[in-house]
Amino acid sequence: MIRICFICHGNICRSPMAEFIMKQKIKELNLENKFYITSKATSSEELGNDIHPGTQKKLLENNIPYTRHYASKVEKTDYNDFDYFICMDDKNVRNLSYIFDDPKNKVHKLLSKDIADPWYTGNFDLTYNEIVQGINYLISDLKSK
Repeated sequence: MIRICFICHGNICRSPMAEFIMKQKIKELNLENKFYITSKATSSEELGNDIHPGTQKKLLENNIPYTRHYASKVEKTDYNDFDYFICMDDKNVRNLSYIFDDPKNKVHKLLSKDIADPWYTGNFDLTYNEIVQGINYLISDLKSK
């Protein structure tokens, strides 16, 4: 089983959006039993909070099912529980380096560029499109391995 944890700053916008998009795409490919997918934050600011309403709206618009979400923070002990930590931007990568070392090269960005944070931009369309693009690349890469 491939275990993926999507990472963003607060775990209410980008990383849960990526989590639920990835779950839907994996379901469509009939690969659900081959993946465990979740998301977490690098900060404690939003702990316990649900997905941002803008993210919920964008997922609903695109027929992506989601469940009640409780924002959680990545911990040092999570390193051994996942194969990949997929970050939304360079700050997430840097903040993970303060939480754990990465001797097995498990930390990656979803795209080579930073994915826009709709908390600041208000542009959930752009964020959704960037995440879909990154997840399509990720799935293609994982299928080739």
